[in-house]
Amino acid sequence: MPRFPDGYRPREAETARDLRAGRRESGPAARVVRVCPDLPADEADALDWLAFEQAGVVTTAQVTRSLTGGTVRGRVRSGRWRSICRGVVLLGNGRLTRDQQLWVAVLAAGPGAVLAGPTAAAEAGVRGLRSEPLHVLVPAHRRAGRTVLGRLPVDMPAVVVHRASKLPPEHLQLARPPRTTTARALVDAAGWARTVDQAQAALAAGCQQRRVTPEELSAVLDALPRAPRRALVRQTVADIAGGAEALSEIDFVRLCRRHGLPAPRLQQRRADASGRTRWLDAYWREWGLHVEIDGAHHMDVRHWAADMRRQNDVWTSGDRILRFPAWLVRARPDEVAASVRRALTAAGWRAGK
Repeated sequence: MPRFPDGYRPREAETARDLRAGRRESGPAARVVRVCPDLPADEADALDWLAFEQAGVVTTAQVTRSLTGGTVRGRVRSGRWRSICRGVVLLGNGRLTRDQQLWVAVLAAGPGAVLAGPTAAAEAGVRGLRSEPLHVLVPAHRRAGRTVLGRLPVDMPAVVVHRASKLPPEHLQLARPPRTTTARALVDAAGWARTVDQAQAALAAGCQQRRVTPEELSAVLDALPRAPRRALVRQTVADIAGGAEALSEIDFVRLCRRHGLPAPRLQQRRADASGRTRWLDAYWREWGLHVEIDGAHHMDVRHWAADMRRQNDVWTSGDRILRFPAWLVRARPDEVAASVRRALTAAGWRAGK
């Protein structure tokens, strides 16, 4: 019986035989074989297995171990295979699938290259990150060929290559294509993000979706003393560990810290009058103040009634409640801080005590 090669993880791909022959399904039912393509037969050669493992994308160095250079050039000229860029060949002639694009990025970047940052995090299942460009990490002593990566076909996204002075084995995930671990990927994504909000959103998404823990992120930071935005990532991870699960909640905690307000408890569990479990965005138990940060979904009419019931439950229990839209926390932090300060003061809080 055929078996999986060591470390293989089934992914969306064509069969190795179809990839070698350049055959694809056509017509309305055209698709890529999903979940687990047909395994190469027992008599399959090394190139069959290589095509199977790498979604049909190989380097010329790899393919010429099985075929002569003349044979490879002939199949490319005949249209059976595609030359994607210098040194990388698709053993087929269709448009690149997502898996094939990832393999092209890694192989074109050269030996030691791995998927990284938002690309690796997305492959690990983190949702909401940008799918393009593709991010690749290479060892610091290597320089990826910019000429090669600058001449990619139209069905291939741009590839951004980063160099890493520190990439220990524990930061590498066994996967195909190879990539960094989810924790390292998110720390890198935060460092490479265009804005502070994007950096924090990536970290919050990974933790909120239960793809990584704050402890795992902290362990990666400990190993990267010169990581970009290290202080910001460290503080954001601490806020997430304290209960913040969304970017709006992280912004609110920073607002309280900056304006000298006491730190609230985040995502506190509480039973309402009917016994149902409710989660409070921010809560000062000592002063009976609850702050709700409303995201865009709260504008949906289907959420209004539930929000009003939740607010009534808080008021009838004797607590105060303040509600702010997430955009106001970012756009007018002084106004939000002043409202919270007044509410805390009315409940008995005194600055400096």
